Amino acid sequence: MTAATTTRTHATETAPAKRRRPRQWSDALPMVGLVVIVGYCLAPFYWMVVTAFRRPEDQFDNTLLPRVWSLENFAAVFDPSVGFHRALLNSVVVATTTTVLTLIVASLTAYALARLEFRGKNVVLGLVIATSMFPGISLIVPLLKLFSSFGWINTYQAMVLPSLSFALPLAVWNLTMFFRQMPVELEQAAMVDGCTPAQAFRKVIVPLAAPGVFTTAILTFIVAWNEFIIALSMVNKESMQTVTVAISKFTGAQGFEQPFGTQMAAGVVVTVPLVLAVLVFQRRIIAGLTTGGVK
Repeated sequence: MTAATTTRTHATETAPAKRRRPRQWSDALPMVGLVVIVGYCLAPFYWMVVTAFRRPEDQFDNTLLPRVWSLENFAAVFDPSVGFHRALLNSVVVATTTTVLTLIVASLTAYALARLEFRGKNVVLGLVIATSMFPGISLIVPLLKLFSSFGWINTYQAMVLPSLSFALPLAVWNLTMFFRQMPVELEQAAMVDGCTPAQAFRKVIVPLAAPGVFTTAILTFIVAWNEFIIALSMVNKESMQTVTVAISKFTGAQGFEQPFGTQMAAGVVVTVPLVLAVLVFQRRIIAGLTTGGVK
């Protein structure tokens, strides 16, 4: 015991001491870059929040913080004459319906693309993602003509169906990558226990795919919630406007007055719930994105 202790002590004494490398300025570069990127991304949101809490007479003030904090802009947003409550309800209906339909269609499509073997499967998947590259403005005129012939102008379906077509490619791609990571033996084991293929998908695969489905749902809801050009083109009745369109049509108390503070307050009301949702579920979102992208 004594010999072992002596040997360990001797080895400790003779071993070259680890020298700490002096910190260099280059070590701080990643942190500096991170701070710059975060600041660049958050600066517009910060300015929107600060401007929302300024008094209307201070709305073009350039100080970093309001000299006098005020809720007048928020009171103006929720004034019954503005109709912002109805616009919020319309956005919730459109975004929720689009998200639910997207998840149903995308889950079935992605599962088929992930499990079925047929010629040209990768080409089909490539075409699906290629459709997301279409500029939305190029589809507005034909959609407007089509929906006018159907009598769908100023209806929810005129906003939901185009949003669905824009949200589906990304959802199908994301869920296909996620389903491909799941072993086929799970469904085979379920079918050995008596499940049909549909029951194996519904009772085994869908619960296990919850992180990917949840991530897709969050991303789809955000896209549908922020959609503007379709809602602006398909609706001309004030009671059917979504929040993005309603904010763009805010008017001041006088003719050409720009209600800058009121628009910023409405932007805060619309944006904060999404930011909180992403912060609360960030682990699930990251897990869903990374699980689908790692083999």
